[in-house]
Amino acid sequence: MNLSTWDQIGQVGQEALACDPASLYHALERVKDRRGKKGTRYPLAFLLTLILLGKMAGQTKITRIIYWINERENELRKLLHWPKDFPSHWAYTNALAHCDDQEVAQVIAQVILKARAVEHCDDEPSRLLAQKEQGEENLIHTAMDGKTLRGTLKHERDDQPPVHLLSLYECESGILLGQVTVTKKENEITAAPTLLHPALVKGRIITADALHTQVKFCVLVHTSGGYYLLVAKENQPGLLQDLADFFAVKELDQGEWQYYKEVNKGHGRLEVREIWASTQMNQWFEKKWAGIAQVFMIRRTITEKGKTHIETVYGITSLPRKKANARRLLQLNRKHWSIENRLHHRKDVTLGEDASQIRRNGAPQVLAALNGAILAIIDFLGVTNVAKQLIHYCAHPKDAILLLLGKLSR
Repeated sequence: MNLSTWDQIGQVGQEALACDPASLYHALERVKDRRGKKGTRYPLAFLLTLILLGKMAGQTKITRIIYWINERENELRKLLHWPKDFPSHWAYTNALAHCDDQEVAQVIAQVILKARAVEHCDDEPSRLLAQKEQGEENLIHTAMDGKTLRGTLKHERDDQPPVHLLSLYECESGILLGQVTVTKKENEITAAPTLLHPALVKGRIITADALHTQVKFCVLVHTSGGYYLLVAKENQPGLLQDLADFFAVKELDQGEWQYYKEVNKGHGRLEVREIWASTQMNQWFEKKWAGIAQVFMIRRTITEKGKTHIETVYGITSLPRKKANARRLLQLNRKHWSIENRLHHRKDVTLGEDASQIRRNGAPQVLAALNGAILAIIDFLGVTNVAKQLIHYCAHPKDAILLLLGKLSR
């Protein structure tokens, strides 16, 4: 029988710290360990947990994470009731290089999703099933976007290639649902199907940048039970021209069109966002673009320092009007960029992802998944200042340990 870290501690006569079955630690125990027999002295979940503690203390580089752990070894040993010595630098990097970043991202996402579901149902998960049986549908906005880990660029060795990750991110909850490495021999378009399987698409609204406005992308989302909202640019010249021509015809009967406008003003900047949405082009596009239900035009008028700039964007969506009116479409288009602002930006600025120089093949991807996990946990807790929270965990590591070993709740 395979024993968890805490079972093993108990067997050597130490009092084990209580570890909840629904904890993040136990979730990490489900990640497959691909190390050789000589490299498994320390359980993979234990190593990943220590790395998480270092990152939650604000350490951005693996060397500093390990230094932080070693400087607090006595304190951490007592808090964790760990009877053995602590790992070496090689043990951490070897573990990072021999586990799957997608597995790490997905098992952590499952813990947070379950915690949110339990909270939403007042600790009665059975109500979720009842909602599904009654046909209630709460579509979840999920954004797809790619990011290059700049610290991995300009490496010369074949086993240390540059890393570009394509991520799937829940815009409202901040959960990183999954990520996939875009290899040298492919691009984001060919890598996207790995993330677009029913388990991650069904019941979701998938948004992406214009690169992914592809026929196959729409087919995968539509057949998997999801909905897409995409913009058309120069990579789809025929689609772009058709949409531009359609919205330019003033003689059209616009009786069924929907229109919405929002105005934002502040810091000397005035931004007016307008959208026009129509179903009149559905028949024209339906043979090529699976499930198409609406087309739209968005106009952004920005006035700043006496100068006005106008930007017009066209797009398509499989969301029928009963599920998303013009106002909702405008909100979704704007909210898509939360993957840049709340995930990629915070990873780089607060968690120092681009500055990380760890190069061993596979390790940068796992660290990126752990960064996503930390941000999702902090978002779940309702914390608005991530940097301040990391300072707190550095000063009070026990709070971070309890968060990782206990049942996730606010």
